[in-house]
Amino acid sequence: MEFGVGYFPTHDGLGPGAVARLVEDRGQDALFFAEHTHIPASRLSPWGDGTRELPRKYAHTYDLFVALTAAAEATSRLRVGSGVCLVIERDPIITAKEVASVDHLSGGRLEFGVGAGWNREEMENHGTDPRTRTALLTERVQAMQAIWTQDEASYAGEFVNFDRIWSWPKPVQRPWPPVLLGGGGPTVLDRVLAWADGWFPQWHDKDLFARIAELEARADRPIQVQVLSVPPQARALEQLAGAGVHRASSWLPSGPRDEVEAGLDKWERAIAEFTGR
Repeated sequence: MEFGVGYFPTHDGLGPGAVARLVEDRGQDALFFAEHTHIPASRLSPWGDGTRELPRKYAHTYDLFVALTAAAEATSRLRVGSGVCLVIERDPIITAKEVASVDHLSGGRLEFGVGAGWNREEMENHGTDPRTRTALLTERVQAMQAIWTQDEASYAGEFVNFDRIWSWPKPVQRPWPPVLLGGGGPTVLDRVLAWADGWFPQWHDKDLFARIAELEARADRPIQVQVLSVPPQARALEQLAGAGVHRASSWLPSGPRDEVEAGLDKWERAIAEFTGR
C-alpha cells in the first residue's frame, strides 16, 4: 500500500512547492491539494456534522492548478493531484487544458480527483443547480475524456455541447491521468464503474469497507481505491491494507513549516508502526 498526504495550499502557509519538496524528500508517494474557488459568506450549507465552524483555510487556498504546477515543478518523483477538483464549478474545455498541461509539465505525474461538492451556495454562484450536479459532473468529465483522447473532439449532452475542437497538449498518461471520483453518496459506485478509474472516498464515509467490497465484486475491470482523511493510526492503515486499498492519505495542517512538519511526523510514525520500519 502506498502513502500520501493532503494539504490546503493557503497563501499564508507553507507554499505548495515547499510542501511538495518536503513530502517527496520524506518518502511520501503522493500529495493532493484541496480546491475551493471561494466560500460564500452566508454559510447556509452545513460543514461536516453541522456543529463546527468551517476552518479558515477553506476560503484562503491558492488556485488548484497554480498550486499543482508549483508542486510539479518543485519535485521529480512525487505524484501530485486534486483532492478533489470541483468540476461542477469549472468549464470543461478550460479544465481539460489545465489537466493536460500539468500532466505534460510534470512528466505524467498528475492524479485527477474529482467531486460534486457539498457547498450548495458555492456551486450556485457558478451557475450550477445543486439538484443536477451529479449529472453535470458526469458530462463534464466525459467531455474532458473526449478532449484528451480525440484529435478533433466533440461532445453532445444535456449540459455540455461542443463540436470538433482542437486542444493540445494531450496528457502524457494514456488514455488520461487517473480520474478518481470522490464522494460517499448512495449512487457513487455506479458513476465510478461507468467512467472513473478509481474511487476516492473519505475515511469517515459511511460503510466504507462494505462498499469497497461491493465495488470489487461489481467491477469488470481494475478499479483503484484510494482513501483520503485517514487518521494517523497504524490500526487504520491495517484495515485499509486488508481491504486492498491502493493508497492511504492523511491531511496535513495548513500553516508554517513547523506545523506542517509536526503533522507529517505524526503520519510517519503511524506508517512506521504499520510497516514495522
